[in-house]
Amino acid sequence: MVLDYLTQLNEAAFGDASRSDSESSGDEESQPPLKKSKVARPKIEVRIANRKKGVDENGNVETRRIRFPKATPSGSARPLAQLFNVLDVTHEALLTGIPTTKRDVFYKDVGQFGSQGVVDQLVDDIAATWDLQRSDLNIRAASKGLVAGSGIAVHLISGETLTGNDTEGMNIPVGEDIESFSLLNDVKWIIVVEKEAVFQTLCRLGITNHEMMPVYAQGKGYPDVATRHLIKSLADGLDANIPIVALVDCDAFGLDILSVYRYGSKVMQHENDHLATRRIKWLGLRTSEMSGLGIDYDSMLPISKHDEKKILAMLQRPNLPKKWKMELMRSLHLRRKAEIEIISASSIGEEAGVHPLLAYLSAKTATMV
Repeated sequence: MVLDYLTQLNEAAFGDASRSDSESSGDEESQPPLKKSKVARPKIEVRIANRKKGVDENGNVETRRIRFPKATPSGSARPLAQLFNVLDVTHEALLTGIPTTKRDVFYKDVGQFGSQGVVDQLVDDIAATWDLQRSDLNIRAASKGLVAGSGIAVHLISGETLTGNDTEGMNIPVGEDIESFSLLNDVKWIIVVEKEAVFQTLCRLGITNHEMMPVYAQGKGYPDVATRHLIKSLADGLDANIPIVALVDCDAFGLDILSVYRYGSKVMQHENDHLATRRIKWLGLRTSEMSGLGIDYDSMLPISKHDEKKILAMLQRPNLPKKWKMELMRSLHLRRKAEIEIISASSIGEEAGVHPLLAYLSAKTATMV
């Protein structure tokens, strides 16, 4: 990419005949005068993967073009400067062997990048351009996920071993630091929880005493790469008889989060084989369960126009399971949705003196055995 850019830069600076003379070949006096173009044609162009567009009919990642000169409010050289700034940091990280993070890259030149999102997109697009994982660039994403349960031990490449705790969450290390993991006690269930508040409640209720190991994924609801990597590693390393289930909100966004775990994300499709956990199952929460939990229609939240748009978009997905579609259509018909926290307001487990969340999980897991 750098050599291609320098070649084009050299040609633009010194006037490549193949570019400048092709339109004026032959006798100039016999040619009609050319009208001066109001828009400057691009002289330099760099192609980079565009993960948002997905793949073409041949299975190749679509590309986008970064051109110079180009009429833009922020200056036409800025996109190229941002790209090669990231490449420079990546090159340094690979040469020195010292990893960096997306956040570190951003703070090296806040003024040039403007926002963290610019760096995030460029790093992942660069990796996709050469069909690499981000770890191959020695650039990491900070982990935001938590895992609870004394039954798990994470062995790091540094030689350190991290042991889980039953009463509070342990930060999930980034995948590049993990050498292996092991289970110290019998674990019969892996439960992935969408929300931190629910995760912390389950820890306080002693969910690990029920041989369940909860994993919490933070980051505006959608899981970060480190959490997805851990779930994928557990799925590959554990016995197939140990279920991995997800507890998410009863709405389109909750199912979309579950979809990221199960099928991967569109923007990181070049890494989905390493991150997607195909055998994860949807434990709950479901709209169809509300009456059985003693929750009436008025206690549920009304769906917004934004929710409706999300539901309709998800219903168009070809790989969406039939049961997921049925729940989405039910929510669209009722014009209602529900968050996980509503379980705590249900009457389930009241007679036995068991917290509704634990009673709900026990009932659900019993039917999935």
